[in-house]
Amino acid sequence: MAVNVPSHSYSREPDIRLEDYLDDKLQSTTDLDSLDNLLANVEVQRTQLQAQLDDATRELQDARRAAQDRQGGVTRSIDDFQKLQESIDVRLKIVAESNAPEEAIRRLEQPMKQLHKVELAYQYVSLLQDVETLRIEARSHLPQSPKPALQPYTRLKKLSVRLRELQRTADEAATHLVDYVEKITEDLWDEMKNTMSKELESILKKRNWPQGVDTDSEMDAEWLQGIEKLIDLQVPEVLYSERVVTLSPFEVMAKPFIQWFRFQFMGNNATSGPQAFGTFCIPQFLSLIDKWEGFFRDNVGYVLASRLHDTKVRDLSVYMDPACALITALLPVMREKVDAMIQHGLKNPQFLSSLMVQLMDLDDEIRSRFNYDGGDPDQGWAGLTSEVLGKYFDDWFKAEKDFALERYHVIMNSPDARNIDYDYSGVGKMKPTFGAVRVTDLLKSVTSQYERVRKFSHKLRFLIDIQLDILDNYHDRFKDSLDAYYTITSTLGRTLHGMTKEQAAALEGTGAFETLCKVLGSSDHIIATLKDWSNEEFFVTLWEQLQMRAKRTNGDGNIAGGMSYENVKDRTSAVVGSDGDGGILFDETIAAYTHRRKTAEEYLVTALIDSHQKAFRPYVAKTHWTTISDNTHVEASQLSVTPELDEPLTILKRNLTFLASVLSTAVYRRVWREALEKLQDMLWANILMTQSFTTLGAAQFSRDLEAIASLVDRHIPDGSLTLSTLLDGSMLLNLPLEASNGAVSLRQARDSVFTDNTEAKKLLAELGLESLTPANARKILQRRVENSE
Repeated sequence: MAVNVPSHSYSREPDIRLEDYLDDKLQSTTDLDSLDNLLANVEVQRTQLQAQLDDATRELQDARRAAQDRQGGVTRSIDDFQKLQESIDVRLKIVAESNAPEEAIRRLEQPMKQLHKVELAYQYVSLLQDVETLRIEARSHLPQSPKPALQPYTRLKKLSVRLRELQRTADEAATHLVDYVEKITEDLWDEMKNTMSKELESILKKRNWPQGVDTDSEMDAEWLQGIEKLIDLQVPEVLYSERVVTLSPFEVMAKPFIQWFRFQFMGNNATSGPQAFGTFCIPQFLSLIDKWEGFFRDNVGYVLASRLHDTKVRDLSVYMDPACALITALLPVMREKVDAMIQHGLKNPQFLSSLMVQLMDLDDEIRSRFNYDGGDPDQGWAGLTSEVLGKYFDDWFKAEKDFALERYHVIMNSPDARNIDYDYSGVGKMKPTFGAVRVTDLLKSVTSQYERVRKFSHKLRFLIDIQLDILDNYHDRFKDSLDAYYTITSTLGRTLHGMTKEQAAALEGTGAFETLCKVLGSSDHIIATLKDWSNEEFFVTLWEQLQMRAKRTNGDGNIAGGMSYENVKDRTSAVVGSDGDGGILFDETIAAYTHRRKTAEEYLVTALIDSHQKAFRPYVAKTHWTTISDNTHVEASQLSVTPELDEPLTILKRNLTFLASVLSTAVYRRVWREALEKLQDMLWANILMTQSFTTLGAAQFSRDLEAIASLVDRHIPDGSLTLSTLLDGSMLLNLPLEASNGAVSLRQARDSVFTDNTEAKKLLAELGLESLTPANARKILQRRVENSE
């Protein structure tokens, strides 16, 4: 059989594998018969191998062509990249030299804005869809299951709060969206509460609330269940609200009370008038709360405790105490009534003044009787008064200031305002004028008007712009009075301005003393009153608050209510804002009045001295101290007082009696000590050191001094000690010519005194005349006529 052998060149060396194959197939002669089949199989295998070889050859050629193509592509890519790089370099150079990017950005701005708006619109719609979904979900649970309804509502509420927070950081963007979500949230909440409230209302209607309910009865299970559902619904609102929330069950149950209140006090009947507010409206309001207080506490107290005891509001009476929760529900209608009363008061200042006192009383009653804290256990309930003053303080302040100033002028213009009130206090106490007493009473009444006001700036305004203004005005009156007195009593004043007969007559007798004692006693009364006030709790607290605020301002800026640091400091105390513990609210005012008191006291001493000098002038001018007596030993006690001394003694007694009736013991003694010292100096210089004395004259002078000392001691215990030097000089002057029983004679005294100072001091000590000096003793002894002989 012919076989087609391909024209390939093979190795002529024997193929071992071929030999093995042939040996395996041709082992015997019989195997030659199958040679054709063997050749055919070999041909088939060769054909297959050839086909495989051809395929491999084609694939190799394709791979070589592909490699060549890839090589060319890479080369072209490199060329293209280089061209692109060159193009980029050229364009970068052009861009660097032109404003093309800005123009491109500007061209892209509008499309980007449109794209941003589309994105916002999508998000906007998605948010609204979520809001609507939450609302529908919350509605689906009511009224059967209020607690599950809270879950979607809570998510909606948190979303609303979060949107508002984000808006603040985004410059108040998306106002409409935020407002819409908040409104949807609020509307949903109102709808939820209304749904549950209607359920409770139907329960109350069945029980004819409140007419058909006894205050000592107990709520049934259905009633309590309706309350519990509303409380459960409202717990999140209570916990997350920044203001006090009225509990819905009490809001529902208070509706009949509110209707009754409106009918009684906000209608057209007599009890709705302004004058009935304090006499009927407030007492009935408090009586209503008092009536139902026990009922609510007994029935609802444990419900509130079970829901809120373990929360952050457990210490707030407005949530834990049912009576306080009832008050919270009733306060809105009282606010309406108060607002109506305020509007009437704005047209009638006198009513406004009394209304504020009534409101303060109402606030105090609610706080003290029902322990109402208004949601602030630390500071307590601010009260309706604070709410009113937040809007109408200036109107009330103006009314109170006008009333105070009007009353002050009435006091000052009253006929007895300048008269001394001798019955004001007992003996030995300062006596103010009727006007001073009434002024302090007026100031006390002003304090009672504002001491219960809570805001510091309001209290400071009353203190400075009303009380201190009145005190300053009254102080100016004292200053004017003292200036006028000085003008008409001083030599320079009389020379420049003269003195009328009326003015001269007013100063006659004790007139000058009375004028000065009015200022002295009234100033002392004001000072004592202000010092007493400064120890009261109200003013101590006010001072501490002022100090705290002043330190925060560091001496700059306003302290409160538009009042500057310097202004407040000038009107109250120089130590405002300092770190020291001293100082009181009235330091500056007390200092001013103290100056007037000191000046009045100085003028009083001067007037007293002038009175004595005028009274003793005839006595001093007496020259009959050298009268000779046949008796060498004259007892002064047996002599009568010199006639020229009768008038001075009368005036001394008058002055002592009058001043004792108006001055305190301390001031009285101080004034008279200075006056008697001057009297002693006058008698010492003009009589004892000037006149010559015989034995009788010396005895007479001693008798006169005893009369003066006795008069002084009757009014001022031991007051004559002020005259001790003069009395000792009189005793030395009155030594007898001849001594008996070991007494010292005039001659012995003269010999000792003129020996030396040692002997003189020894003699004076022996005689008990320690107030005299040796020099004075010599001068006194020289005044005896017998020693000059």
